[in-house]
Amino acid sequence: MIPRAIKRLFHQASIGDQSYRFMFRREPADEVVAIDCETTGLNVRTDDIISIGAIKIRGNRILTSERFERMVRPDASIPADAIKIHRLRQVDVEHEAPIRKLLPDFLHFVGGRPLVGYYVDFDIAMLDKYILPFIGIELPNPRIEISSLYYDRKYGDAPPHTSIDLSFSAILADLEIPSLPQHDAFNDALMTAMMYVVLRDKKKRGMRIPRSNSQAVSDPFGGQAILA
Repeated sequence: MIPRAIKRLFHQASIGDQSYRFMFRREPADEVVAIDCETTGLNVRTDDIISIGAIKIRGNRILTSERFERMVRPDASIPADAIKIHRLRQVDVEHEAPIRKLLPDFLHFVGGRPLVGYYVDFDIAMLDKYILPFIGIELPNPRIEISSLYYDRKYGDAPPHTSIDLSFSAILADLEIPSLPQHDAFNDALMTAMMYVVLRDKKKRGMRIPRSNSQAVSDPFGGQAILA
């Protein structure tokens, strides 16, 4: 696998649409963007994005007034199993724009800021499927994985054989963050932003999350701050 730093340099040199070179511009050091995508499934190659949520974070402030929230008309029909999860039907998105029409606004919104997410590699892989043919490169933004920040605060000093739960619900509970209706791109991005702010503060203060002696192992996909 090519290291991301080397891939970033390659993308900077090979970007197809020069008007998007701002993606490599250094944004304010204390700004990141929390993102989430709702999709028709978990197969990057065959599934589609049906909604995108993104929120800017500046320092410890979640800028709910600076958000990107869009519904997307997918290329293929939404399968019944996906409808049960995010409650979006084909009729709900059939009049929305295809993702290719939304990409310019999304890319200008995130700029070169690091992208924060829960299993963010999947969201970025889904986005890259459309971004690569659009501007000739994948998203070059640094990535911040919430489950890794949480693991460090709770399990970083754990003894061997400790049971680990990295589910979204476990993180919400441990950080005492209110649970909004999930599988909504904006709500998930907002909860992710709150997780980021709390975990970053705990790291700054050297605080760890207490562990129970009877935790069960959980599939990360199974469990499913300051506002300004």
